[in-house]
Amino acid sequence: MRNIFIKALSGIALVICLTAMFTSAWGAGQGEGGRLEGAWDVQVTIRNCQTGAPLRPAFASATSFMSGGTLVDTTSGLPQALRTPGQGVWSHVSGNNYRFSFRAFSFDAAGNYIGWTKITHEAELDSNGNQYTSAGTSEVYAPNGTLIASGCSTTTATRFE
Repeated sequence: MRNIFIKALSGIALVICLTAMFTSAWGAGQGEGGRLEGAWDVQVTIRNCQTGAPLRPAFASATSFMSGGTLVDTTSGLPQALRTPGQGVWSHVSGNNYRFSFRAFSFDAAGNYIGWTKITHEAELDSNGNQYTSAGTSEVYAPNGTLIASGCSTTTATRFE
């Protein structure tokens, strides 16, 4: 009976170890996929979609890319009373290329919900994994889901250490 119990415990320990190793490899995105994970200091520039010209000075944001493909973003581009932090997803495309998208809810000065903004970007990580650049779009929606505005932006980011 004692030998059966010890064999069962050994089997359970092996399963736990293999599960932990598999989960760790999967969360890292296998290969280069996990290299974007971490916290980033980001500079955002809002741009004219046709000409690429900046429409306002760059502003700071902070983005955290988590294992498993989720992200959280916060920005100095709007007062926090007017916008929630963004929550979204990211994925490894290939090599040093990634895609991310997130949504933040918007409010007017009186605190009324006025819709949301969805940001979608394509990013390229440098060979050292300590900087990235990205470009993409923003879509502004009314509370009923009607698209009311769109725009373009670029970012430069440095890993937060």
